Amino acid sequence: MPINSLNDIWAAVCEECKNSISEIAFDCFLKDLKPVSIEQGVFKVSIDNEYMKGLIEQNYTEVLNNAVRRVMGIEMEVFIILEDDDNEEKIRNAEIFSEGLTFEDFFTFDNFIVGSTNRFAHAASLAVADNPNIIYNPLVIYGPSGVGKTHLMLAIKNYIKKRFPAKKIEYTRGEDFTNQLIKALQNGKLGIESIEDFRDKFRNTDVLLIDDIHFIAGKEQTQEEFFNTFNALHQNGKQIVVTLDRPPREVKTLDDRIRSRLESGLFADIVPPDFETRVGIINKKAEQAGITIEESLVYYIADHIKVNTRQLEGVVKKIQALITIQNKIPTLSSVQGFIRDVINDTKPEPIKIEKIISEVARTYNVSENDILSNRRTAPLVLARQVAMYIARETTGMSFKAIGESFGKDHSTVLYNVDRIEKFLAERPYEKALVEDIIKNLKS
Repeated sequence: MPINSLNDIWAAVCEECKNSISEIAFDCFLKDLKPVSIEQGVFKVSIDNEYMKGLIEQNYTEVLNNAVRRVMGIEMEVFIILEDDDNEEKIRNAEIFSEGLTFEDFFTFDNFIVGSTNRFAHAASLAVADNPNIIYNPLVIYGPSGVGKTHLMLAIKNYIKKRFPAKKIEYTRGEDFTNQLIKALQNGKLGIESIEDFRDKFRNTDVLLIDDIHFIAGKEQTQEEFFNTFNALHQNGKQIVVTLDRPPREVKTLDDRIRSRLESGLFADIVPPDFETRVGIINKKAEQAGITIEESLVYYIADHIKVNTRQLEGVVKKIQALITIQNKIPTLSSVQGFIRDVINDTKPEPIKIEKIISEVARTYNVSENDILSNRRTAPLVLARQVAMYIARETTGMSFKAIGESFGKDHSTVLYNVDRIEKFLAERPYEKALVEDIIKNLKS
């Protein structure tokens, strides 16, 4: 069939998409997209649901771009707008706002559900975003996984980005901060992305946000870099925000100098949401998904998922799929099944030997290959023994299975585990260090 119109082109693009993803995925996410225009290398399409717009941008941008390029035979980019953005001014504003849009951009203060368990943390975060480095510096947000720490941190980032566009903002996770430092130290020998580049990136910024800062605990060189970065920023009047999974005083191997710096700021803890807040979260997620959930089912979900807000969102997504894909009305029985599925889906993944070796290597400043080698220098022997001990403590694997992973026999593992147990009993700091490694692996 000849392609003579915008609709014809879009029909061909849809067929290309169907060759790349499943029919269910297409019907659920891409079917309701409508072509708007083609101009200057941009194919504009629209959808009438902001939540779906975000999901498509996050998960299917590459699929759409590839399909358009195959149909058009030239380099094209797909740009998604909301369906009511039908005048030029709105489209231009959408283009400006959505340029470089990422998953992080969807976390705002507006879609954060405030309740008694997070009200202070929300107020403190908003105050910091409104007046960076004027009120609370540093801001330390702590609490267990899934209570909204990252949401608030990204809301601060996005609010400052919108209100103070000239400010330079750096957001990273503690794990990524460590990995970037290691890469800089390794590459620095070649003069590429050196340690100077690393320091320039994090010390010449107006706002530094580090998620899960507890990850750097016990890593001597990483802590030294963070301490000096903190001092450089604080002395220059720059805003610092960090999150932890527990109060700094409970991170035993966090450098005392860092703990002291953090304690000079404002602490805001978040605990699991109460019933009313959980109801609010469910209703908000349902509204974003474009569905309505019967009140009794909302209450049932809120009463059975009490800790992790990500699990609440997971149940709402399953209900959305039931309504939009299967065209069914959710019942108590189906919701009970969704709750079981989500709780099982969000259980921590089994800790793998590779992850243990990686974390131990970063903590003891050795390479993963060296841990698996037969080299016998004192630092390597200690790191290797600690890795075997943690594997025995966290994986439930037999001595034989652990030995096979390290290229050793079971008697060697037994000897090393026994030796580390005695070693840790006599050295409180080393014991705390190993405990922090295990907490990071489980978090």
